[in-house]
Amino acid sequence: MTTTTGTPGGTGTPGASGTYAPRPGAAPLGRMIAAQAVLETKMLLRNGEQLLLTVIIPTLLLVLFSSVDIIDTGAGEAVDFLAPGILALAVMSTAFTGQAIATGFERRYGVLKRLAASPLPRWALMTAKTASVLVTEVLQIVLLTVIAFALGWSPHGNPAAVLLLLVLGTAAFSGLGLLMAGTLKAEATLAAANLVFLLLLVGGGVIVPLDKFPDAAQDVLGLLPISALSDGLRDVLQHGASMPWGDLGVLAVWAVVGLAAAGKFFRWE
Repeated sequence: MTTTTGTPGGTGTPGASGTYAPRPGAAPLGRMIAAQAVLETKMLLRNGEQLLLTVIIPTLLLVLFSSVDIIDTGAGEAVDFLAPGILALAVMSTAFTGQAIATGFERRYGVLKRLAASPLPRWALMTAKTASVLVTEVLQIVLLTVIAFALGWSPHGNPAAVLLLLVLGTAAFSGLGLLMAGTLKAEATLAAANLVFLLLLVGGGVIVPLDKFPDAAQDVLGLLPISALSDGLRDVLQHGASMPWGDLGVLAVWAVVGLAAAGKFFRWE
């Protein structure tokens, strides 16, 4: 007599090999990454503090400084100078500040430790987090672009260069954010990430042009990832540059260093 095996009380259908189907076990890796990415995105968008950083602050800054003549942005419409910088700020707020704070507290509460023990590999978890960041950035960029167009923005330039700048900028800030979240305590990460956000907002060429700073400071500030991203986007979208290789090079170095350091020093508990 032939018998079949399965979980007690199960309602599966006997398969050809004499076992119940569907068979228990981990889902395909791609499906696990996609499910985790959807979860990470929902958590990010439901968090009021994260939403403030990623959407509300960049939007308010774009509308305020484009409508009120507070800062000398040079010749042309203020929005033409501000919009690229605000897009860079949106990338930093999501890939660096938001991700660092969220991951830091997940590490503190043991969420990462438990996820690391699941069938989802650690690298796949980081891939899902990166996918969540990219989805959020797409939503940010669409919203900010629509608002900038309503304010009279007239961009031009190479779309491929813009995409490459955004991808490298995301990689650079993501690596730095994960490095901070994986090495500092959650409270220290919260304070440091917000402090860095404010400092780079003021000194990273987002709203205030770098040529307003002393010459010695310009040389240093120009090497920051936010400066490279905002200046690169501005060169393309405002001045029509084909490919800002210098800014791309700065971002590439930050991306490699940040991701390598995060991979080496990140602590899961």
